[in-house]
Amino acid sequence: MSEHAPKLQVQLNERLLKLKEGFVHKFGKAPLFYAYAPGRVNLIGEHIDYCGYAVLPMAIEQNILAAVSVDESQTIQLANTNPQYNDYTVSTGDIEIDRANPQWQYYFLCGVKGIQEHLGLAAPAGMQCVLDGTVPASSGLSSSSALVCCAGLLTVEANRKTLSKVVLAETCARSERYIGTEGGGMDQSISFLAEEGTAKLIEFNPLRSTDVKLPCDAVFVIANCCVEMNKAATSHFNIRVVECRIATKLLAKSRGLDWSRLMKLGEVQTELGTSLEEMVQIVDEVFHPEPYSMEEICQCLGITLECLRSDILSPNTQHVTHFKLHQRAKHVYSEAARVLRFKGVCDRAPGGAVRELGELMKESHASCRDLYECSCPELDQLVDTCLQSGAAGSRLTGAGWGGCVVSMVPNDKLDSFLLKVRKSYYEPDARRSALEKQSLFVTKPGGGAAILFEA
Repeated sequence: MSEHAPKLQVQLNERLLKLKEGFVHKFGKAPLFYAYAPGRVNLIGEHIDYCGYAVLPMAIEQNILAAVSVDESQTIQLANTNPQYNDYTVSTGDIEIDRANPQWQYYFLCGVKGIQEHLGLAAPAGMQCVLDGTVPASSGLSSSSALVCCAGLLTVEANRKTLSKVVLAETCARSERYIGTEGGGMDQSISFLAEEGTAKLIEFNPLRSTDVKLPCDAVFVIANCCVEMNKAATSHFNIRVVECRIATKLLAKSRGLDWSRLMKLGEVQTELGTSLEEMVQIVDEVFHPEPYSMEEICQCLGITLECLRSDILSPNTQHVTHFKLHQRAKHVYSEAARVLRFKGVCDRAPGGAVRELGELMKESHASCRDLYECSCPELDQLVDTCLQSGAAGSRLTGAGWGGCVVSMVPNDKLDSFLLKVRKSYYEPDARRSALEKQSLFVTKPGGGAAILFEA
């Protein structure tokens, strides 16, 4: 158990007691059990999980916590301790997800619906739930996926079923797509598979996790740039998914592969049996840096515009006319290589190598900014501020276009680092300054989602 675990347990117990009081006030009875699922910070490996590549996240102590009671009403009643989120009631047999309006309750219902369908529940249990979240919303720390995972886990418990953590993670990853986001599964996987004290290398197809021991002479600090980004509310995220899908097909065709069945850049590498470094070279050979028009893509693949729209584009990317294939594919293959190098450094020198890991984080951010174009001016400013304040490495974390930066900071520089970032980034701006307490914090690897029965 880590040195800050007793403190965390006290904080959790206090939240549970407060949540229990709120539940009794709301529903006139005590909850039957509690469920929680953590947020996460991705240390390196951005926008590559949906391309089939391994990522390297860790769970954070901030989480989604729910108090739950169960009955035979076949109705789900939802409430939230945050007054900005309205109560919501729906029949267990009539769950509809409104993609055009990604409100908090729809993320919860994604988890419920996914588990109901996976288990084939003919008459799902009715539930009353009060939720409390400490993961900042739209910050790149996976608040939405934590909510989906919490809902999936408590639905399994409410219906007296059991599922493995791997199955829960895979089911919740699929079910979050009901809201329209074509994610790759990292967020849900670390939420369930996390273990206190260790980051994880998460690999896919099949899903598996490996402990990664982080340097003992540095800590990770999360800083929110204070620009919110709800990835389901825009097409930014899915455009990148689609660009990678198109790049997959053009790469495959250029190398004589059966391009029609391949959907992920990782599959092309597997089929060719080449290294990631060789894939970067192939990308440079095959693609021109200028954006590809829909007409050029159709000509390359020998398909119609209607086929492109129906078989390759997603519902919220139908309006896109040009696609940056060279830049997106180059980022994915180079970032996948950085993840493996990061793990290799940790394995080789668990007590140090902070400078080497920091350089990989800097390279990752530059690639996200320049090739994947998922940064924003505030994120770039915050990364620069963190590096100037003593971080060995700093990068955006999460989908991007807002949200958080994660920095690796040597232990002996932590106090001065926090002070300098506060003074440089938060204090000059009144809005940022007001949000600073929940926007700048040190984090250590936390544990995964769980059911609790006592408060």
